[in-house]
Amino acid sequence: MPAALPEQVVRWHVFPDATALVAAALERVLHASRNAITQHGAFDIVLAGGNTPRRLYRALCEADADWQRWHVWFGDERCAPADDPARNSQMAHAEWLGYVPIPAHNIHPIPAEAGVRTAATLYARALRSVDAFDLVLLGLGEDGHTASLFPGHDWGVHADSPDVLAVTGAPKPPPARVSLSAHRLAHAQQVLFLVEGAGKREATAAWQRGTSIPAACIAPAAGVDVLLDAAADPTR
Repeated sequence: MPAALPEQVVRWHVFPDATALVAAALERVLHASRNAITQHGAFDIVLAGGNTPRRLYRALCEADADWQRWHVWFGDERCAPADDPARNSQMAHAEWLGYVPIPAHNIHPIPAEAGVRTAATLYARALRSVDAFDLVLLGLGEDGHTASLFPGHDWGVHADSPDVLAVTGAPKPPPARVSLSAHRLAHAQQVLFLVEGAGKREATAAWQRGTSIPAACIAPAAGVDVLLDAAADPTR
């Protein structure tokens, strides 16, 4: 665990329910895509796994977007066969990417089927083609983890940390995972957390108290925005 966390600026946004949260997230994603394409001709987005992103991805199927200019990356992945439905890349394909005309070469799954260390090396190499991400989507686990950055493990917070971490012994199955480091996730124009459900209240409260949890170590220069539904808000 790092001795000290980078300073993180957080903006909290509370919505009455998950439906309103997803609608707000959809609006933010599409706005970010339009701005990025206007500014530099492409939109580099990092995807998260989980149920709330799943609903967002379903909503994106109906969106009007310049899909040819989207470039899709992944924040983390389970070390499992490429076609395993538990993989984040497979979920995103089943819910969204399989239904919109993003060019196949613009979708960059983590090759976690190659094994944790090989996959980390290969993905770090692929990431050399993109500087700052335009938008990073993240979730929050009940233990405060985000991506596959878990309490008690290396989060990769330092400027010289690897872009991609080989995660072994993860507390959630499977134990072997690949994750972008906190430092690489923070190299982004925008970072957006999606947090839903009463099961996240304790982790959110810990975050707001300043407890050292992995989610609190993602510290982009522009700060992070956390979209919460009312059930996840510990102040209610």
